[in-house]
Amino acid sequence: MKLRSIIRTALLASAAAGALSAAPAGSQESVPASLDLQSALRFALQNNFAIREARERIKQQEGVEIEVRAQEIPQVAATGSYNGNRKEISQYFPARSQSWAIALQARENLYAGGGVSASIRSNRYLREAAVLDLQSVINQQLLQVRTDFYSVLLNRQRIIVQEENVKLLEEQLKTAQSRFQAGAASNFEVLQAQVALANGRPPLIQARNDYRISIEVLRQDLGLVTDRGTDMNRMPDFVGTLSVGQPVSYDLSDALNAARSKRPEVLRIEKLVASGQQNVKVARSGYLPRLDAVAGYDWSMGNPTASWNDRSQGWTIGVQGQWNIFDGRATAGRVAQARSVLNQTRLSLDQTTLAVEVDVRRSYSSLQEAWELVESTGKVVQQAEEALRLANVRYSAGSATQLDVLTSQVALTQARLNQLSAYYGYNVALATLRTAMGEADTYAGGN
Repeated sequence: MKLRSIIRTALLASAAAGALSAAPAGSQESVPASLDLQSALRFALQNNFAIREARERIKQQEGVEIEVRAQEIPQVAATGSYNGNRKEISQYFPARSQSWAIALQARENLYAGGGVSASIRSNRYLREAAVLDLQSVINQQLLQVRTDFYSVLLNRQRIIVQEENVKLLEEQLKTAQSRFQAGAASNFEVLQAQVALANGRPPLIQARNDYRISIEVLRQDLGLVTDRGTDMNRMPDFVGTLSVGQPVSYDLSDALNAARSKRPEVLRIEKLVASGQQNVKVARSGYLPRLDAVAGYDWSMGNPTASWNDRSQGWTIGVQGQWNIFDGRATAGRVAQARSVLNQTRLSLDQTTLAVEVDVRRSYSSLQEAWELVESTGKVVQQAEEALRLANVRYSAGSATQLDVLTSQVALTQARLNQLSAYYGYNVALATLRTAMGEADTYAGGN
């Protein structure tokens, strides 16, 4: 039932994005005016290229399944021939210079050693594996979009922090210049303020560049292609801010169990194992005979002329069989190959299961670390703001140096940046753990 639920989830996710009949390659909806996180996830579900490719792989596998199923359906074929020749070499009496024949034949397999049914089951498992592959791609790509979206918000808020820092440094420079003109400070303090302001501008420039780059990275993962006939620089307005609510706690044992039962990567390889078992049966069917029912109707040249009116015609019906009593051990070789592939797939299942468990443990530990960082930075910003206020008061009263003010300003900026990084890290860690557990992204609503 869990597997059916996973497959149903993948199909519903695919349907939400246009189902398996996705838009043709290159087509895309217009660039939206604004995108919040949920809108970005839904947009990616429709336009991300990796997701669209995964949908096409399902179509490909469905085509293979149709091809294999054709083996158990009656086959009907029409054949015809016409030959011209010299009468001297004619095989007919009296001698003729031409001959013709038309045949209509139907054939249906009666027995193939279980190979046909096993092949159909194998390809059904492969199609289910393709659906699970789609779910895996969706989970990974939506996680990447979430991470990229958080990066955009992070870098945008870093710009605000750096702009506030530059603004405070400009005010500090004005204060130093006013005190110097009033004779209450030396030129050294003015120079210090100028240097501090100059040093505060490069981080702002870098923050703006990081923001532009993060938008391009997000655009790539969204699959947002800008139409050449429109403004190439047009980008949606990304709505939202980095924040952290109440901590979300998970039990490690429950998380591991959820990953083993839900991760599409594991379920996909389980399907490949089932397919491999059927492929062994397909290979072993080569040891057994094959029987086909055959029926047809023939028209051929009659006597005494080659005209249609003098034709010979009639029906045929029968059974045809073939049994490769000795094929040079070709069947044994195919069986050995199928068994080896099956064993390799089982090893891959064990390897993937271990990798999933390690992924969950790593993500679980990262989430714990991220929350501890959120807590540690929670009060630092308020403390740094108060420290800067007191430093300015003491500096104005002459009981503190300009260095005290500049140091407090640097500490405040760093505290704000650390808090933003902690918020970013927690949101990414939470999304990563959910993906590691095999939970589908909540793109339908909520964070």
